[in-house]
Amino acid sequence: MRILHVLNHTQRLNGHVHAAVDLACAQVAQGHDVCVASGGGDFDGLLKRKGVHTVFVDHKRSFPNLAKALVHLRSHIRSFHAEIVHAHMMTSAVLAFPVCRLSGIPLITTVHNEFEKSATLMGLGTRVIAVSDVVGASMQKRGVPSSRLRVVLNGTIGSARSDGRSEEPAPFISPSILFVGGLHPRKGLPDLLQALEIVHRSNPRAHLYIVGDGPYRDAYKDMASKLACASAVTFVGSTTDPYPYMLGADIFVLPSHADPAPLVLSEAREARCAVIGTQVDGIPQLLEHGDAGILVPPRDPSALAEALIQFVENPEKIDEWKARSQLRIEHLTIDRVARETMQVYISALGSRSPAEAAKMEQSNLV
Repeated sequence: MRILHVLNHTQRLNGHVHAAVDLACAQVAQGHDVCVASGGGDFDGLLKRKGVHTVFVDHKRSFPNLAKALVHLRSHIRSFHAEIVHAHMMTSAVLAFPVCRLSGIPLITTVHNEFEKSATLMGLGTRVIAVSDVVGASMQKRGVPSSRLRVVLNGTIGSARSDGRSEEPAPFISPSILFVGGLHPRKGLPDLLQALEIVHRSNPRAHLYIVGDGPYRDAYKDMASKLACASAVTFVGSTTDPYPYMLGADIFVLPSHADPAPLVLSEAREARCAVIGTQVDGIPQLLEHGDAGILVPPRDPSALAEALIQFVENPEKIDEWKARSQLRIEHLTIDRVARETMQVYISALGSRSPAEAAKMEQSNLV
C-alpha cells in the first residue's frame, strides 16, 4: 500500500512525532511504500535510512503560507500516488482534508492529544484513530461516531528509534527514582517533588533523577532547591535516548495530570522498571489496569509518597514489580501497532463510494 503521513514537523522530544516516525518505519519494514510530508526535523535522517520518502511541506500557521502548503501537499499526494493519507496533527488534518475529499483518497487521523480543544478537528478523518480507550470515549463525546472511530493503543517496542541504542545502564544511586518527560505542568513533576520530600524524611538514601526539558525547567529547579531533600534531586536535562536511564533506575514514576497514551511507559516497561503511574487517561491501559504497574490518584503527593515508600523500604517489592512490568508486554510492540493501523486503512478504503473510488483512480493516473 502507498501511505503518505502528514505532520507539522519531525523534531525530537514530541511524543506524537515519535509515534508517527515509529509507524512509518514499521510500515516500510512490513513491505509498504511510505512517505512523510512535514516541515522537517531531527528524524528525517532516520526516516531516509529506513526507506521512508520525505518531502517538505511548511506548516507555519499564516494564511499565505498555509495556502502554499495546501498546493504543495496536493502535489506530493498526486506525485506519490498515495492510496492513504494519514494526518497526525490538527494543522496536518486541516490541510489534508480538502485534498483527500477532492481526490477520493481516505484520510486517516490519529488523535494523540485529545485534551486539546483543537482535537475536535481530527474528526475530519474518514477513520479516526484514538491512541487509547479513554481517548476513543472522549472523541465519541465530541461527536465522532463509533463507525468511524478505532482504538490502536500506542506501543514502541522494536521501533526504529531503538536501533543502536545503548544497553549500558546509567550508574544511579540506589534506591533510584526516575522521571522522564517534558517539564511542564501536565506531567505533574511538582507532585513528585513533594512526594520525595515526604519519602526523604524516613528514607534519605532515595534519589530522584529527572530526565527532560521544557518551559518550566528553571521554575522546577528553583522549587527543588528549596526542599529539604534538594541534595537528592538531580536534573539530568534532555537526552536523545532516555533508555539507559530507564535501565539504571529502580522505580519509574509518571505523575501526569493528563496523558492520552504516553510512549514512555512502553519504554519503561521494556527496560524492566518497577512503574508507578497516575490513574488518568491512557496510563491505566498501558499498565494493564494496575497489573503491570502501581496506579495512584493524580495530584496527590501523599498517595504517591506512600507508593514510593513501599518500594524504597522493601527492595523485594521492587523486584516483584519489575517482573510484573513484563506482563503481556508483547502487546506494546510497534509491529502490532502497524498491523492494527493497516486494518483501519483497509476499512477506510472499503468504505469509499464508487464516485470516490473513481476520483482516486483518476488522480493516480494523472
